[in-house]
Amino acid sequence: MSESVKATIDSDSTGNVPGAPATRVIKRHTLATRLWHWTNLVCLIVLLMSGLQIFNAHPALYWGEQSDFANPFIAIHARTAEDGERMGVVRIAGQAFDTTGVLGLSDDNGQLRERAFPRWATLPGDKWLTMGRNWHFLAAWIFVPLVVAYLLYTLLVPQRRRALFPTWVQLKNIPRTLLDHARLRFHHEADYNGIQKLTYLLVLFGLLPVMILSGLTMAPSVNAAWPWLTELFGGRQSARTFHFLCATALIGFFVVHIALVLVSGVFNNLRSMVSGRYRIQVEAHDGSEPKHD
Repeated sequence: MSESVKATIDSDSTGNVPGAPATRVIKRHTLATRLWHWTNLVCLIVLLMSGLQIFNAHPALYWGEQSDFANPFIAIHARTAEDGERMGVVRIAGQAFDTTGVLGLSDDNGQLRERAFPRWATLPGDKWLTMGRNWHFLAAWIFVPLVVAYLLYTLLVPQRRRALFPTWVQLKNIPRTLLDHARLRFHHEADYNGIQKLTYLLVLFGLLPVMILSGLTMAPSVNAAWPWLTELFGGRQSARTFHFLCATALIGFFVVHIALVLVSGVFNNLRSMVSGRYRIQVEAHDGSEPKHD
């Protein structure tokens, strides 16, 4: 996330090419935000891979209080086809899809074995549910406090709210921003655009809280202490489904996020999250420095 944009011009930012748009380098992200970003990235990778390991122990999702094993909402398994060959299958709302080699039946040390998600996508790679849970809980105990602290910081600090919540002008410019993105035209500005801000708000205040709360709902101790949380999700099985769907949506966010980082200037974007320095176009900058935290 973006940090205190101090508009500090670096000594190496004056070498603009004649005729090209004038640029300068600003300080976009502080050390605290960069550490927060990369720590969360590691935690999310561990959470995802260990979560898939946990899911493999019972690769089916349901709605409601009980597990209706005969009619799952989503299921990943292997079956024997009419020709006698084994095949991987994903069932969603009664519809079956052949996913042999990827889901349901995948390569495991040179042999096709039945497992919902392949060995390379899980942590640990072997079918080890207990260790998968240990990795999941370890990463969660680091990730959840960091997210909660960031959300509180964003809500309580006016400077942070101004940096993350879109202005009316940015909202009005969303159609133009969408068109520019479709044409692979990117404006390097100190502030995030309206699409970025709305997306971050949806992830930070929508997707992540639902994922965290649904994860807590599956814990028996939380059920005993906060029974209303189980009722909120319509039962532990529904909470498990919400948890899985939120994780899937988060993967979609990562894919789009990484793709935009690559096409909009990979060096400039990565540098902003490694050193905090970010090169902007002076013409696109109105002279007022957004005060990000």
